[in-house]
Amino acid sequence: MHIFDIIALFIFLAGLFIYLNTYFLKLPSSIGLMILALVMSMLTFLSGLIFPELRIEAVELEEYDYAEVLYQVVLSFMLFSGALQIDFKKLSKERTPVLVLATTGVLISTLVIGSLVWVMLGFLSIELDYLYCLVFGALISPTDPIAVTKFIQRFNLSKDLEIKITGESLFNDGVAVVLALTLLDIAHAQADHVLNGFEVAYIFAADIGGGIFIGLFLGYIGYRLLKFVDNDQVEVEILITLAVVMVGSLLADFIHVSSKQAAVVMGLVIGNEGKGEHVAGAAGDYVFKFWNLIEESLSAMLFVLIGLEMLVIPKRPDYFAAGFFAVNIVLLGRWLSVFIPIKLMSVRRSFESHTISVLTWGALRGGLPIALSLSLTEFKGQDIIITMTYIVVVCSVLYQGLTVPILMRSFASKTGDRN
Repeated sequence: MHIFDIIALFIFLAGLFIYLNTYFLKLPSSIGLMILALVMSMLTFLSGLIFPELRIEAVELEEYDYAEVLYQVVLSFMLFSGALQIDFKKLSKERTPVLVLATTGVLISTLVIGSLVWVMLGFLSIELDYLYCLVFGALISPTDPIAVTKFIQRFNLSKDLEIKITGESLFNDGVAVVLALTLLDIAHAQADHVLNGFEVAYIFAADIGGGIFIGLFLGYIGYRLLKFVDNDQVEVEILITLAVVMVGSLLADFIHVSSKQAAVVMGLVIGNEGKGEHVAGAAGDYVFKFWNLIEESLSAMLFVLIGLEMLVIPKRPDYFAAGFFAVNIVLLGRWLSVFIPIKLMSVRRSFESHTISVLTWGALRGGLPIALSLSLTEFKGQDIIITMTYIVVVCSVLYQGLTVPILMRSFASKTGDRN
């Protein structure tokens, strides 16, 4: 199967699923698309059993290496688009908890999930290096706020809670992806020789620091170009942002620093400076609408990829058992990554009583962890990470996503009783 055939297939199925969900299922996009993707994969799998000749497509999907496309294009575009939507002014008084949850929370989540997964795999006699377990802990930490924020609006919960969830999710995507890729670099370097503390610190500083520098540099150049171009020249503004993202990715990869960190920083610079009051919209509204469309389209195609991935992941009972254990471990890691920072911040600021519950149970995993797990360079144990990621994402979207309204309704009724 040619690359363009696969892209065409993804776009067609994504459009079809969005149509079916919008007019028939009428569920939040992530939940509806996941259900449709799973139905498609089950039908394809069953038809392959009944008619063996139809299994050719699944084999071809497995043989095609789309990791480079996911790494170079999808991740960079999604991270840039997410960062572009972050408006520091709108975060206002919630800026501190959002930043703390998105940084400290991701570190706690990575350490807890990675350590417990390493212990769990040992009990199942599945070999995976501890550093790769930490990579899994980082890549599974990004959350998808779309479904949860819609439920918050539906049940009239507080605006502050909505800002916390949305802001933290937008920030933790970039932090988690960069941390996962940096840990992967350390794991690969560790395979050659045992690293000392200085070498580990150097890899972190080079990856993250270099990415921040490139992001600031190209983000500022992009902002100045957008300021120079008239907002009526929509196509020019969009091409400038596309060029900035692609050049930033190529330059960062060329000098071996984090292209994903660069994409996040470029999005933050252009997103906030481009619509700052002192330049009155250096980036026109169509730029933000275009990148929001790109993000929504890529997210839909990633859910299609999740469905197709069911056809090619290893069918090993021990891997599936590890995946279902990982579902509970990820929930525990998420709870601790929210509970600890909020309890520490509660000394100086107040939080609503149900904040921890909503942030924990409402932390749905979307397509980003799947894309990240599939884009990782090959290493021993990659299959178990892909399998665990797949199962965690599916269970998160379906189980948590379908039960979140019950949680929201109970909190809304309690708030109404108090009023």
